[in-house]
Amino acid sequence: MAKREDYERRAEALLVPILDANGFELVDVEFVKEGGNRYLRAYIDKPGGITIDDCEVVSRSLSDRLDQEDFIEEAYILEVSSPGLGRPLKKERDFARSLGEEVEIHCFRAVDGRKEFDGILKAYDTGTVTIEENGDTERILERSNIALIRLAFDF
Repeated sequence: MAKREDYERRAEALLVPILDANGFELVDVEFVKEGGNRYLRAYIDKPGGITIDDCEVVSRSLSDRLDQEDFIEEAYILEVSSPGLGRPLKKERDFARSLGEEVEIHCFRAVDGRKEFDGILKAYDTGTVTIEENGDTERILERSNIALIRLAFDF
């Protein structure tokens, strides 16, 4: 297991009891390098949305637990935030909650000459995602080719 994956897994294990105690949901945890800095990011949610105060509560508790456990070797910046409007679908419950919703999909490799798709999420399983494009065409995409799938948003 890569160091990044181990950090994410261990941070998630510390987060879950904090989130459960506050009625929040874990959307994702990532440990990434951007520019010259490393970031440990936790994306959280709850019905009605996350507030800055919610992020602060989780950030303080998680920071204390991370200091106690001290398993991340590199210097990093901790960020706790909402997943935002374009929430990625990562976990089973994300897909289940989003059935019937409009999604945007970005693929690693082109499918029929395209890498980007949007449509209504009709079905999913461990290997595929099915969307309805333009209200009439079903397209099945391999999950192994999906770089990002998220809820679509229009302004």
